[in-house]
Amino acid sequence: MFGIGMPELIIIMVIALIVIGPQKLPDLAKSLGKGLAEFKKATEDFKQSIDTETRSTEEKEHLAKLAEAKALAEAERLKETEELRAKVEGVPPPADLKLTAAELKLTPADVELAAADVKLATAQAEPEKKPA
Repeated sequence: MFGIGMPELIIIMVIALIVIGPQKLPDLAKSLGKGLAEFKKATEDFKQSIDTETRSTEEKEHLAKLAEAKALAEAERLKETEELRAKVEGVPPPADLKLTAAELKLTPADVELAAADVKLATAQAEPEKKPA
C-alpha cells in the first residue's frame, strides 16, 4: 500500500489526532470514507459507460458487415436466378453476371435497412439477456 507500513500509519494517525483534534477526527474520517465511496462509484460508472460504448461500436461494425454480406448474397441470388432463367428459356446467360454492391446501386439507406433486418432477425432468434 504505497510503501506505508503499520508504524507509519500510527504516526500519521497520531499527528492527525493532534492537529485536527479528537472531536473532529471521526467526522473527518466519515467524510473521507464517503468521498472515497463516491469516487469508487464514479469510476465504476465511467468504466461501464466505456464498456457500453465499445460494445455498441463493435455491434455497429458487425451489423455493417452483415448488411454487406446480405447485399452480396442477394447479388449472388440474382445471378443464379438469371442463369436459371437463361437455361429454362434456352437463351445464353449474359456474359458478365458478377454483380457488385456498386452495380446494385445500394444506397446507405439500403445498407441500414439490411442491417436493421439482420438485427431484428438476430433479436428474434436470440432473446436478450437481462442484467442480474
